[in-house]
Amino acid sequence: MNNAAYLLDMRQEFEGKRALVTGGTRGIGLAIVQRLHAGGAEVIAVARSTPETLPEGVGFVQADVSLPEGVDRIVEETIQRFGGLDILINNVGGSSTSTAGALALTDEDWQTTFNANLFSSVRLDCGFLPHMKERQSGAIVHISSIQSRLPGNMTMSYSAAKAALVNYSKNLATQFGPEGIRVNAVAPGFTETEAAGRLIERMAANAQTDYESARRQLMDELGGIPLGRPAKPEEVAELTVFLASARASYITGCEYVIDGGTIRTV
Repeated sequence: MNNAAYLLDMRQEFEGKRALVTGGTRGIGLAIVQRLHAGGAEVIAVARSTPETLPEGVGFVQADVSLPEGVDRIVEETIQRFGGLDILINNVGGSSTSTAGALALTDEDWQTTFNANLFSSVRLDCGFLPHMKERQSGAIVHISSIQSRLPGNMTMSYSAAKAALVNYSKNLATQFGPEGIRVNAVAPGFTETEAAGRLIERMAANAQTDYESARRQLMDELGGIPLGRPAKPEEVAELTVFLASARASYITGCEYVIDGGTIRTV
């Protein structure tokens, strides 16, 4: 296939597909929205606050996915607009809790982190799975984290929630595979996003050091990155969108790590 034909296929890859991306206005989520939209999909981005800009033609729902009422709003508005859903990317995640360790975390901290990183996906999946089941097709991708395998001392609740998300994702894939619905997870390593920057700032404040020292500390805590740099959001988006595409039609129940070689175990 020549380059011109390949580019044409990429622009038409998701033609006729309806997609929703949580956390779709920044970082990895925005990169996924842009890639799906460029591939011809109808896309809705979800976030708690209205973005300054989105690609022309991309829809937007303002909601907090960590709350049950926020999920209800997302499902209702999406079904009203699209009539159903073909691709669900559960990208929302992160943590704003203390980085001072286990004894600094309250019950509320744990609940807040699990609501954002696990229950948001569980509730959204349950909201859209009946529509996918009716059509006997669909693709769900959960954005996890390598911290599910390499738990960080300063991100304990986040690591635990992402580990639970991967376990849940595998179970869901087994249950709904016979219905033609594929479920996979993508585990990014350190990715240069705004959220990562805020985490580094909290780490720096907690350690009473500067931003670059905290950034290096985070990379070192992960065991270093053999490729020598964090990931770009667009790189994570490309893997995510591949798993949602027909090119990955026989892939389900998997977690794909994209970490520049950080995890060295087999």
